[in-house]
Amino acid sequence: MPLGKDSILQAQDIETREINVPEWGGTVLVRGLTGTERDSFEATVLQDRGKQGMVRKLDNIRAKLVARCLVDAEGARLFTDGEAGLLGRKSAAVLDRLYDVAAEMSGLSDEDVEELGKDSSSPTPSEGSISSSPNGSEPALSPSF
Repeated sequence: MPLGKDSILQAQDIETREINVPEWGGTVLVRGLTGTERDSFEATVLQDRGKQGMVRKLDNIRAKLVARCLVDAEGARLFTDGEAGLLGRKSAAVLDRLYDVAAEMSGLSDEDVEELGKDSSSPTPSEGSISSSPNGSEPALSPSF
């Protein structure tokens, strides 16, 4: 029998995982993004350059996503969007691991970022590359340098 609206809306479909971060001396909770949160995150990856169109802006992308996905035991975010810069000062290796988990849990891939801004009036250079997450899951966004 097909699901109805109430069944869909009541389904608990946002995953949370406890991830060990030995560099920080313990574990953190990583929660996948909702559809609305993912759209909001993707909007931070685009910059309107007027006549040049939309371009991908990947600065501090790992910390931006991790800040949106780290939660406390009640599911409340630990960091605000404005605090992503502070988080970006932490170990790149730790942020990369947490980013991979958060991206996989949120259904984000390199292809998703590559698609952002393609409808603009000017082409945008490719700024991402695929890297597999350490647990062998789907590829996650990984800006290349």
